[in-house]
Amino acid sequence: MIIRTFLLCIIPLVAVATNTESLSHTSTIHSFRHSSLQHHSESTLKPAVNISNGSTTDSVFDTCTTHIHCRELPVQCINCRLNETCIYGEKLQVECQAKNHATCQGNNVFYKEMICRYCYQTNSDEHTCVKNTTCRVVSTPRQQYITQCKVHDHILCLGNRRFAKNLLCNWTRGYSWSTALLLSITLGGFGVDRFYLGMWQEGIGKLFSFGGLGVWTLVDAVLIATGYLAPADGSLYII
Repeated sequence: MIIRTFLLCIIPLVAVATNTESLSHTSTIHSFRHSSLQHHSESTLKPAVNISNGSTTDSVFDTCTTHIHCRELPVQCINCRLNETCIYGEKLQVECQAKNHATCQGNNVFYKEMICRYCYQTNSDEHTCVKNTTCRVVSTPRQQYITQCKVHDHILCLGNRRFAKNLLCNWTRGYSWSTALLLSITLGGFGVDRFYLGMWQEGIGKLFSFGGLGVWTLVDAVLIATGYLAPADGSLYII
């Protein structure tokens, strides 16, 4: 009787404890799930950080941010009123103004001198072109190639600042005209000048003939001095 009474008292307590533990475990699971979903939601909705390493615009801004006089700014930093109806070759004074993002010394409105011409009409020392070293310079007529050129930043001109241009083939592998002439005068009797220019067969013939008894040596010296005798690979001398 006592045991039965004890069991009747214990069983409800165990059931309550089991239910409490189950509810606690369920609450923990729901709490974990809620925390996980909240973390996922925060990581999903968190805005990305944009990191920039600079751009062309930033580069232009850096170029235009200087401590020089405004009239010395490069053309990409100023706006000028160019007159396309001017007379070719005429010297003009054009009004220019530094752009808003430019930083310079003095008045931001100034005058610059320019020659009335299009950019492709500028002198060779006023623009830079991409050189071609694969063409031959000894062809007749002399070979030309088309390349791209760009006007220097301080030059004002009409039209596009980048343009195509025909250039004469003009390249060298380092042969010096003065060196070739000096070798021809001093050691030409032994064919050293011909060896230097890459003409091995003529050099051997000149060596064993003692410079053609001096006649060949004199002729080669004249040919090199006048530029008629060039390197064997078809390149130009370095003057």
